[in-house]
Amino acid sequence: MPANILVVEDEPAIQELLALNLEHAGHHVLRARDAEQAGELVRHALPDLILLDWMLPGQSGASFARTLRQDERTKQVPIIMLTARGQEQDKIAGLDAGADDYVTKPFSPRELLARIKAVLRRRAPELTDDPIEISGLRLDPATHRVSAGGTQLDLGPTEFRLLHFLMTHPERVHSRTHLLDQVWGDHVFVEERTVDVHIRRLRKALEPTGHDRLIETVRGSGYRLAAN
Repeated sequence: MPANILVVEDEPAIQELLALNLEHAGHHVLRARDAEQAGELVRHALPDLILLDWMLPGQSGASFARTLRQDERTKQVPIIMLTARGQEQDKIAGLDAGADDYVTKPFSPRELLARIKAVLRRRAPELTDDPIEISGLRLDPATHRVSAGGTQLDLGPTEFRLLHFLMTHPERVHSRTHLLDQVWGDHVFVEERTVDVHIRRLRKALEPTGHDRLIETVRGSGYRLAAN
């Protein structure tokens, strides 16, 4: 699935090359030339992943990564560090700063896209096109279909995203606020009761196959998808 990727790179030619390859792969790209500009973009809306150059004017990429990891709002955003520094101690320093992966320049576009996919699969599985099945309920992001036992289920776009997130994070209790951030986006301001409305719609859509029982209400906490 397309991801919103923030490219933080001060060299225009490299930034343009990265953006073109990411857009060709179907992703949406935001661009920043330094940590200050990147910080402004992140404050406006959280990206799904950040490609972060180590050597930036002003605050370094490693320092910016540490800043992101210390903030409750941004600490879970996946980060891939891009750098020409390929020594083992440099890689360790990048990972210690909070990067999820470390890619040494020069690198091929195919390698970078593969690294992005791997990080998203690990950190944000709801952003991948991998089909997922739980208790006979199957969701395929690539075809945007949900089925069970040969029966196709009709879900609206928001209910589909909500189910995808719950199925990729089973057995975890998610507060309404967390679901709003993850499914609607932290830059969209809607009331928490909106989640309740869409949970009801999702349950109704799953009723024909009995999978509405998987969506559990956890009193005082939020909602959970039962894996069994």
